[in-house]
Amino acid sequence: MPAYFDHNATTPVDPRVLETFTETAREVYGNASSIHHFGQAAKQRLEGARRGVAKKLGASPREIVFTSGGTESDNLAILGSVRAGSARRKHVITTQIEHPAVLNACQELHREGVEITFLGVGEACVIDPDDLKRELRPHTVLISVMHANNETGAIQPIGDVAATAREAGITFHSDGVQAGARVDFDVNRFGVDLYSISAHKMNGLKGAGALFVRETAQIHPVLFGGHQERDRRPGTENVPAIAAFGFAAGLPPIDVGELRDRLEQGILASVRQARVNAKGSPRLRNTTNLCFRGVSGEAMIIALDLAGFAVSSGAACSSGSIEPSHVLLAMGQSETEAKSSIRFSLGAGNTVEQVDALIEAVSRICHVHRREKVYA
Repeated sequence: MPAYFDHNATTPVDPRVLETFTETAREVYGNASSIHHFGQAAKQRLEGARRGVAKKLGASPREIVFTSGGTESDNLAILGSVRAGSARRKHVITTQIEHPAVLNACQELHREGVEITFLGVGEACVIDPDDLKRELRPHTVLISVMHANNETGAIQPIGDVAATAREAGITFHSDGVQAGARVDFDVNRFGVDLYSISAHKMNGLKGAGALFVRETAQIHPVLFGGHQERDRRPGTENVPAIAAFGFAAGLPPIDVGELRDRLEQGILASVRQARVNAKGSPRLRNTTNLCFRGVSGEAMIIALDLAGFAVSSGAACSSGSIEPSHVLLAMGQSETEAKSSIRFSLGAGNTVEQVDALIEAVSRICHVHRREKVYA
């Protein structure tokens, strides 16, 4: 039976979530904007899910905007908040290790004339809050710093970032697609203004996401149509997927920290010249990213797949790219090191037996690969 170790890319759907989806799709098929009985039944499911997502984030239901997923939530937060400002000069601060949904949205703003600063990170894959303070300008309108990195799991100091943004009167967005699914989080305790999450990272379905928008934050829509989501995101809502999202949001985070540590320690003990990227940083307890010096990461992924293990070299959105990870390069790694790194992300369904079998497979594949290089 194949073993899945790529939960940061997407998670298996919880059976109860799937039941919620299928029951809603079968029984609640009205348009939530319609005033008749069928429409109002759909509206009730929609608002029930909104309350569920709001509860997960410690927010008011009025502050939850449903979207199609993390990418749209990031784009709505970044493009929508910056375009809402009336100032002629605008400046945005983000980081070099963001997900492409954030980086490419910022590149689009740059084409529109907005100045963008990309904060660097060291080998710990964590920004320095003092660097952020040094980059503040009178026309800075947005700070966007991810909560946790999708490739290394490194958790950013968003409490410090939020305090800096609040003191300067600047809107703060955090991409919480990875962290929001795996840690308890309260938007008011941390002080974010905008926070993105996605259902399929928390054992929900693809095609549903949300953006927390604090009542005081201003955003313009990036899509245009009807008046859904209080004029912030038009389009007929995907009520079955959103209802399933609301159920998934109520599930407790799955703690696989002991399994992750077992995997990490087992590999380090059995594979020469293996190291953990961002090892000294606070990290998501389900994620480890290891560099196997002298081994092709792509070759290892293929070999592990043939052996029955699904792993990744980084963001699934970039899986067709031959370029090395921009995250690992930002940490100071060489292209060779970046191309020799593998991400293992654990979640529901992983077992001790799977972890031990994966350790053995990684050790064997590295040994064979290095031996073949010696004799080639």
